[in-house]
Amino acid sequence: MTELQTPSQTSGPLFGFALIFDGVDQAVPPEAPGAVRLGGHVIDGAGIPIALPDCFIEVWHDDQWARARTDTDGHYSVLVRKPAARELPDGEVAAPHLNVTVFSRGLLKQALTRVYFPDEARANAADPILGLVPEGDRGLLVASADGDALRFDIHLQGENETPFFAF
Repeated sequence: MTELQTPSQTSGPLFGFALIFDGVDQAVPPEAPGAVRLGGHVIDGAGIPIALPDCFIEVWHDDQWARARTDTDGHYSVLVRKPAARELPDGEVAAPHLNVTVFSRGLLKQALTRVYFPDEARANAADPILGLVPEGDRGLLVASADGDALRFDIHLQGENETPFFAF
């Protein structure tokens, strides 16, 4: 029996250019209450930012979703709104967070992670999913304040590798 390869099993070119259109980087309008710019670099295992056209990310949570390519310096930027904490079915409370999916050259399958908010230290400490991450790595999932924006660098490998989740 011959098996056919699926797209996630091949390492061909990344066709992210076909998925980018005007406004796709904005989950909310700039004037929306609570709108915040989230940006950073996507960095490969050698410590080099992954530049255009080799990477794009998707950021999502509940009713908001945005997609952005990295630019020539490996930087991405999306406009999002901080979601509220949410009670889970077991009664625990999930800290405000955004889901982040990374599509990049060299990845045979997209990588999934989360970004938590720096002003939610108490909620982050009690978050059941963040609690599954080794204690020394939890800070790698918390964005940092960068003026009026938030910064979240994504390291695919190496030192400061971003914790990724299986799905």
